[in-house]
Amino acid sequence: MSEAQNLTPATKAVDHLLLGVPDLDRGISWVEQKTGVKAVVGGSHPGRGTRNALLSLGGRQYLEIIAPDPAQTTFGFQIDLRKLTEPRLVTWAAASTDLDGLATRATAAGQRIMGPRDGSRVTPAGATLKWRSLSVEHDLASADVDPIPFFIQWAADTTHPSATSPKGCELQSFAIQHPKPEALLALLKAVGIDATVTTAPAARLRATLRTPNGVVTLT
Repeated sequence: MSEAQNLTPATKAVDHLLLGVPDLDRGISWVEQKTGVKAVVGGSHPGRGTRNALLSLGGRQYLEIIAPDPAQTTFGFQIDLRKLTEPRLVTWAAASTDLDGLATRATAAGQRIMGPRDGSRVTPAGATLKWRSLSVEHDLASADVDPIPFFIQWAADTTHPSATSPKGCELQSFAIQHPKPEALLALLKAVGIDATVTTAPAARLRATLRTPNGVVTLT
């Protein structure tokens, strides 16, 4: 997976970006004020302690506003969204059509992986969305940002959330800032992704969106 022709640019690899917020309703309002598009509530993640709202980013890409779910008693998301003081891109998901093949290639490249594992949630309309996901073990995350994506493969009978989420925004570019850019780039290349990574004191994700309110940057 180290050959350039086998690498997918990060902007194209994005399945969805996760914007962490401490309160979902306030997060929806914040995003609407920034972009001019109001996200629709997606549902809860049982056992994870989170719930979300979504808006399409064009094609098979979307923005997931993710927040603690007050109806759940446990919280198991890798970033403690309850401690965020402002909305922040906390991590991202990369699309895959062959999760088992990716697992094989990543393992062969010396990476430790978790999964694939099954996931699902029920939408407010009663539809069940199903997927499989895989993640890579690493030490490049900070307390509030994980710059390495998890990989997601949606079930064949599941409608991709971008198709049922409010339209109007489009992902134009996606880049990463990190104190160890070489290590980050090497890990991404090992899982088939080519990204723009610049040196910065702390890990940050940076997405540029075209929106009804003009060009908006989320970090």
